[in-house]
Parts: sequence; C-alpha cells; structure tokens
Amino acid sequence: MDSEPPVELYFFPFVGGGHQIPMIDTARVFAAHGAKSTILSTTLSNALRFRNSIHRDQTLNRRITIHVLDLPNDAAPPDTSMSAAPFTDTSVFQQPLKQFLTQNPPDCIVIDIFHRWASDLIDSLGIRRIVFNGNGFFSRCVMHNVSRFRPHEKLGSDSEPFVVPGLPDRVELTKSQLPVFSRNKSGPDKFGQLEDKSFGVVVNSFYELESKYADYFKKELGKKAWGIGPVSLCNRDEADKSERGQAASFDEENMKWCLNWLDSQEPNSVVYISFGSLARLSYKQLIEIAHGLENSKQGFVWVIGKVCTSENENHENEENWLVGFEKRMRESQRGVVIRGWAPQILMLEHKSVGGFVSHCGWNSTLESVCAGVPMITWPLSAEQFSNEKLITDLLGIGVQVGSKEWASWNMERKELIGREKVEDAVRKVVGGGDEAVEMRKRARDLAEKAKRAVEEGGSSYAEVDALISELKSLKKKN
Repeated sequence: MDSEPPVELYFFPFVGGGHQIPMIDTARVFAAHGAKSTILSTTLSNALRFRNSIHRDQTLNRRITIHVLDLPNDAAPPDTSMSAAPFTDTSVFQQPLKQFLTQNPPDCIVIDIFHRWASDLIDSLGIRRIVFNGNGFFSRCVMHNVSRFRPHEKLGSDSEPFVVPGLPDRVELTKSQLPVFSRNKSGPDKFGQLEDKSFGVVVNSFYELESKYADYFKKELGKKAWGIGPVSLCNRDEADKSERGQAASFDEENMKWCLNWLDSQEPNSVVYISFGSLARLSYKQLIEIAHGLENSKQGFVWVIGKVCTSENENHENEENWLVGFEKRMRESQRGVVIRGWAPQILMLEHKSVGGFVSHCGWNSTLESVCAGVPMITWPLSAEQFSNEKLITDLLGIGVQVGSKEWASWNMERKELIGREKVEDAVRKVVGGGDEAVEMRKRARDLAEKAKRAVEEGGSSYAEVDALISELKSLKKKN
C-alpha cells in the first residue's frame, strides 16, 4: 500500500437515474484504483439505493463512503427518483455543499453538468472541478460541430438530411433529429463554458469504441478529458448487477420465473426492450410495439416504464388491452412484461438475449456493448440520435427502427412507429440471418475490447491512473 495519503475525490451525482448510476460507478472505479472516494448524496432515501454496493466495496478495503448533504429543516428536497427530469432544480443544496466543502476541502470534486449552479460555487472556493455529463466522445463531437457550423439552417424542411461538417466520418442527420434547442439560433453554449473553466472532463467511454472521436475531442476541440469507461463493468458481483440503480419492480418469485423462462430459451433468440428511466411512450405506441413483438414470433422481455398520457383522455381500454397481452404472452410462454425497473445488466448478459430494443441512451448503449448484444435503435431525445449513428453506421452493431422525431421526454410524439417496422427490425437482429450473425460477431468483439480496456494494461485503466497521478503531483506542490 502506498505510504502517501491517497488522492481524495468527491463525486456529486445528479438525481436522475441516467446520470446518477454511472457517477456512482465512477466513484467506485476510482476507489478501486486507490483513491479516496466520497459520494455526496442528496437525501438519505437516495443514498439507500446504492448503499449495499458501497458496503461491499468497503469490505474489500476500498476507501469509499457516502455523505448525505443535510438540508435546512424548512427546505423541500427536489425530485430524487430515478426518473427525475434533466431540468430538476437542485440549487437547494447550495448552502449544504458550500458548508461541507469549506470544512472538508478535497483534492478534486467531480460534478454532474446538470447541477448548473454548482460550478461557480466550487470555483469560488478554489477547489479543482472535473465535469461529468454522461455522454460519449462521438455525440459530443457531433453536437459541437452542429452548433459551430449550423448546417441545418440552410435546409428547406425538417426531414431533409444534412452532413455534419468537419468530422472524421460522414455523419448524416435531419433537422427533426436535433434537439429543439439546437435547431434555432441560440446564445453561448453554457455547458461548454462550464467545461472549459474546469480542470477537465471524465467521459464514460473507452478508446477502442470511438478512438477517432476521443482524439478529435481532445486535439481538435482542445478539451482536457479522460476516457474511463465503461464504468458499468465495475459491477462484477451478482448482487451489484441485480441492485444497480434500484431494486427490481418484480418480486423475487416473479423474477425467478423470468430468469427460469430465459434459461429455457435458445441462445440469442430473445429480444430485450427498454427505453430507460425517463422516456414515456403513448399507449398507441406501446400497442404497436406489442403487435410487432407478437408478429415477430421471437421471445421477449419488455420493460414498460411510465406511460405518456393526456389528462383529458381515458386510457382504460388501452391499459386493459396491454394487461390482456401481458397475460396471454406469459401463459403461452412467449414473453415477459415487467412494469417499472429491471436489472438491465443481468438481462443483457443472459445467453438467450440476442437483441436490445433501446432508446440509445449512452448508459444502455454501453451496457449493450459490454454484453456483446446487437441493438435495435429507437432514439427519442437528448443526444440519442447521434448515438444511433455511432451504433448503426460506424460500428455496424445495430439496425434502425426508423425513429425520426426528437421530442422532450415529457412530450407526446406526432410520430408513430408501426408494428411492421418493429417486427422487421426484431427479425433482422434476432431472426438468425447472416446480417444478425455478422452484427453479433462485431458486438462480441467490442465486448472483449471493453473488458480489456478496464483491466490493468487497458486504455481506460491507464486513463484513471493518469488522472490520479496528475492530482497526486498537484497535491505535493500545494
């Protein structure tokens, strides 16, 4: 053990699941490399979600702890559920964070970009700040060049394709696939400014996945960054995988039934469907997915989250139809429907799962890559349309279902993806044809590279060590 005091890092995750889960994993990765990691949690109930995995790390003599920021008695905490929206205001933690940092200054703090207020506070205290924003290198480069060159402004319609200028590869998008806030002329990039003033950026990715874009991000865009992922691979214990994020919505008996059913299926024959912790689809869209799955004749595990509903409409008939579908599929041993939360890593790693219908959120994309499972891409918002291009056009490990409409997580969509497109995409990926075999081969090759990246001697392992070493040398100078 190194006789010098360890580098001390704080991690301040955002409240929503898509950002919180990888930040917790990131803290655990740094602790595994010998750093002293402290996770700053917003509430006790939130901390309870990941307490068990932290306790397991502590039994391995890793220096990792959770500190719950105490709110004033009259302060109401923000939404801390896994489906908390990106614009959830967390500024109620400003005073508790300032007090804790003033009394216990670390060598560095890693903060989520969605804590918009925190950067100025941390900088005013003279503490080194590293930014985490949850995306990969490729999508960051795409959106930077869209913002810089604004090629979409010359188009006649939202559906007309354009090529993103300046990138190492030809990347084609439509205006309708851009975030609404990127389509119109806007002011300065506030997130970019917060990053540029920081010590640097940690990116949950690995060099072999998007090497040209890791280089482009650092050299062409001049960003100081460390690719440290996939951080989900720190979950090696079965309990870590099953509890990651939160406990499954299934009770133990139903989960056992689900896993036994998966065990009874042929290898690579089942499709797993999940649109993440935030996205909401309409009942009409859910029914089209159900028909597409049934018509494909493939086994499936479908995780249905919150549904997008209109207050002035009665959805009893649609809900009854879905309940009937769920019952019929289970009785015929055709598939499983899970309402709420499922242990995604465990599902994707199961030998019978051969495809993943996904919204292309970066966490889900990396988890699919790590499991060697090809994807059926169905982007909805955020940077997901850029991720789709990486998956399907550059890496060749996925098939597009045909989603063209970027819409915020809480908006009802005009676009309806029909059952025929769902059926066709599912058959292409898990139907056993030559295309599916080649995709699976490429996906499995990437899975091996991902695992090597986080092991000693790997690219991400070296990046974590490089950041710790740099902080250690700065600590000596102070």
